[in-house]
Amino acid sequence: MASAVFVLDVKGKILISRNYRGDIPMTAIEKFMPLLLAAEEEDNATPILTTHGVHYLYIRHNNLYLLAITKKNANAATILLFLHRLVKVLTEYFKTLEEESIRDNFVIIYELLDEMMDFGYPQTTETKILKEYITQESHKLESEVKVPKAATNAVSWRSDGIKYRKNEVFLDVVELVNLLVNTNGNVLQSEVLGALKVRCFLSGMPELKLGLNDKAMFGLTGRSSNKAVELEDVKFHQCVRLSKFETDRTISFIPPDGEFELMSYRLNAQVKPLIWCETIIERHTGSRIEYVVKAKAQFKRRSSANNVEIIVPVPADADSPKFKTTIGSVSYAPEKSAFVWKIKQFQGGRDFVLRAQFGLPSVKTEEVDKKRPISIKFEIPYFTTSGIQVRYLKVVEKSGYQAMPWVRYITQNGEYHLRMPDLAPTPANR
Repeated sequence: MASAVFVLDVKGKILISRNYRGDIPMTAIEKFMPLLLAAEEEDNATPILTTHGVHYLYIRHNNLYLLAITKKNANAATILLFLHRLVKVLTEYFKTLEEESIRDNFVIIYELLDEMMDFGYPQTTETKILKEYITQESHKLESEVKVPKAATNAVSWRSDGIKYRKNEVFLDVVELVNLLVNTNGNVLQSEVLGALKVRCFLSGMPELKLGLNDKAMFGLTGRSSNKAVELEDVKFHQCVRLSKFETDRTISFIPPDGEFELMSYRLNAQVKPLIWCETIIERHTGSRIEYVVKAKAQFKRRSSANNVEIIVPVPADADSPKFKTTIGSVSYAPEKSAFVWKIKQFQGGRDFVLRAQFGLPSVKTEEVDKKRPISIKFEIPYFTTSGIQVRYLKVVEKSGYQAMPWVRYITQNGEYHLRMPDLAPTPANR
């Protein structure tokens, strides 16, 4: 439990505060910045700082510190999660959360702080529910406004009485591939960050059950499967019944209305580059530089990558670009000191070549330019790097209506970088 919550600027000045329990003097906040600065000087800054029996738990967002203080042996993860939820709610209310938006919205922020926490205990943190009775148009609750039952229900993330003519639920399995490859083609870093994103248009109070090809689930049932996936760092939306998941690995939940992220996961497995580039660079001292880029789609032929962008860095003083390619379009982006090769659809197993030439009006070292990697953007529909599959998605509601579940798979680039090779020797006769 938190005794008080503060929002501070970067210098430690209080912008807004709420004292929930009154068991700690508000002057205790004056010790926070000296504690933080001392910890940073010792390179020992942590999200929890303690002095004289008072615990300071904080997060930083933009130019703000969001801070909770307590004397109790409280659950630190719960308090830090509440601060992150507070950031999310305020961001969804004001679009951007910064010092100016705090100063412009004191009244509504105090109302939100009162609804989101009671006597130091977190309460409603769902923006959709809060927006039903705390609005930006009218900061004060009118007497005829009724607080939604969801605010006091066990299911605080969903209101009663939701109705749709057509009951549908859309599930997107979205995976981002983070990759760093060195100049020799060896993968230095790779991971897959996945998320199950739901758009729910269902009437009443439905219960959904979702099954994945989860390796732990197959282990519980005594079955084995070569297609089973071992998920790491799994995080669920609060609507998921965790006890049910722990016992039989079934993801059972009553969903919020509209869009939300049901779960996220991470895989640290070695990932083969989905789109690979071989690059040869020849620099002719004081005159020009030439690039030959061969791009190859290293995934199955039945899949295609859409809206591919290969961003190749060039020296900052390069000019007079000339391009020749077997597919797509190429443009020079001087503001990025790079050229961009765009391929609308890149089928698996195919490879294409681009040739580029630039003039170099000045003579300077190439060391800085060599350190900038090639960046690649892409989206591959109907494909996941991890191999995760939705085995079933069932919708049950007491009225017995039929619902249409839709499932889609998408793989996208995250931080996807290929380091540039060394320069090829300049031909002697040029």
